[in-house]
Amino acid sequence: MRNFTLADCPKNGYHLCPHCKQGVKTAPAPKRPIPKALATAALLAHVAVSKYADGLPLYRQGAILTRAGIDVCRTTLANWMIQCGQLVQPLINLMRDKMLDYDILQMDETTVQVLKEKDKVAASNSYMWVQRGGPPGSPVILFDYDPTRGAEVPKRLLAGYKGWLQTDGYAGYLGVGAQEDVILMGCFAHARRQFDEAIKALGKSKKGKMGKAGQALSLIRKLYAVEKDLREEEATPERRYKVRQERSRPIIDELKTWLEDNRAGVLPKSKLGEAMGYLTNQWSSLIRYLDDGRLEIDNNRAENAIRPFVIGRKNWLFSNSVRGARASANLYSLIETAKANGWEPFEYFTKVFEGLATAQTVDEFDLLLPWNLKSAAEPIG
Repeated sequence: MRNFTLADCPKNGYHLCPHCKQGVKTAPAPKRPIPKALATAALLAHVAVSKYADGLPLYRQGAILTRAGIDVCRTTLANWMIQCGQLVQPLINLMRDKMLDYDILQMDETTVQVLKEKDKVAASNSYMWVQRGGPPGSPVILFDYDPTRGAEVPKRLLAGYKGWLQTDGYAGYLGVGAQEDVILMGCFAHARRQFDEAIKALGKSKKGKMGKAGQALSLIRKLYAVEKDLREEEATPERRYKVRQERSRPIIDELKTWLEDNRAGVLPKSKLGEAMGYLTNQWSSLIRYLDDGRLEIDNNRAENAIRPFVIGRKNWLFSNSVRGARASANLYSLIETAKANGWEPFEYFTKVFEGLATAQTVDEFDLLLPWNLKSAAEPIG
């Protein structure tokens, strides 16, 4: 075969084969999660997981990439994350439907600072709300940004929800709890914390003495001892209900009697008085966990769900914009839900971003939810 020269090409171009005289066909490039962006699914997954699971700020990631010879600035990384947050919105919507369909839900909130927020100064607080629910085997954890901590926020987030709602006693949830189909539950961990603070307020010299705060704390610890035994037993909801009636209810009755006998003699504004006031005001919601073996004694699962956000916030400090805060909420939601369903975050995010590059129908998006991806080896679609 002779050498191929420019003379073999029409109009001196290289676009035709010298033998078959057909144009060179270029295979279409694989679709990227973000159209026209250089980032692959794996790179986007790496950046997202590094920030939202490992708490590594984008400016540090940019510096690391620069040292590796990859010139990607922080602004580009931030834009990628905002677009990824928008990209996963269909999954967030499906996860919310799943969560609201189940009749047990926990909720909590924490502060977040957003620098560029309409009608607010940069130093003011906004809020990240977390909801944890979903049926057994398919837990859902959702984060939602909102500029306020007002009662209208849980009403909006839980529109149409029917069932148990467990919170920490913040009054902003009372509006939701007043709805006919919602039963508000309290958190014994917060009650326990109040009495623990009352003991600390006594000072080191008096901590060892069994005062009134110590008596209440001892009874609450007995309630938690029952729950520990049930966890170690891996008890079914039916078993949990039975054991609580036999062991926990007598302790509850004793705690109620103690409260009625001692509250009148305690200053309301003292630490012990505040603890007793909290127990009194929250009593009916605190003891509702006895009514159903599926319920928890406290709101700790929601608090644990929000902890990765709190840890990450110590490193990246703030969100630059509302768009960034909302994207962060979506990406935190997806990462924490994936973890709760047994997924390693990078592995899951890589598969999700690959799938989102081509997904168009509800069924295709549904296949990308954590409980529908059984293993890393299983193909999508």
